Amino acid sequence: MFTTRRLAATLVLPLLVAARPLPEPKPHVIDKAHSEINFVADSRLLSAHGFFGKWDADVKLDATKWENSTVAITIDVASINTRVERRDGHLKSADFFDVEKHPNITFKSVSIKQTGPNKLDITGDLTVRGTTKRIVVPASTVFYEGGAGRFRGTFAINRLDYGVAYDSKVNPIQNEVQVQWDMALAEPKPAAK
Repeated sequence: MFTTRRLAATLVLPLLVAARPLPEPKPHVIDKAHSEINFVADSRLLSAHGFFGKWDADVKLDATKWENSTVAITIDVASINTRVERRDGHLKSADFFDVEKHPNITFKSVSIKQTGPNKLDITGDLTVRGTTKRIVVPASTVFYEGGAGRFRGTFAINRLDYGVAYDSKVNPIQNEVQVQWDMALAEPKPAAK
């Protein structure tokens, strides 16, 4: 009798554990005042520092297991700002981003891997000017506590991979562009009753 009960418990317990729903990643909202996406494009005459003024992100985080998290970012390319209006106009043209045909840059994660303490690799599909390439975006967790946190990272992309191939004989542009991002986010607050 004792052996039968123990056998039944041994068989049923894993089924009960497996039947428990896994925790879902929680949606988070971006704190726009403390978040930014910047870039640096180097050329012979200068390093053009710029940012995108309009972008949004759909982020779902599981702080107990980062691998369950997801992130999707949409950038309004027309919001590009290098602090020089003429240069911004050229960047929006068909020579560079071709904003009329390709108004958005998007990134959608396909996997997230913890690589060390406070370190993540976010693998995802980056689409620029209608071309999609899979990239790995490194992320550092500055902090995450009480449902709020800050993440940041730096990576490089080759603009030629995305058809951004314009160059100048007078001022040649390097192909590698540095991207720096900083994202503060938190779980949404419950609606007031």
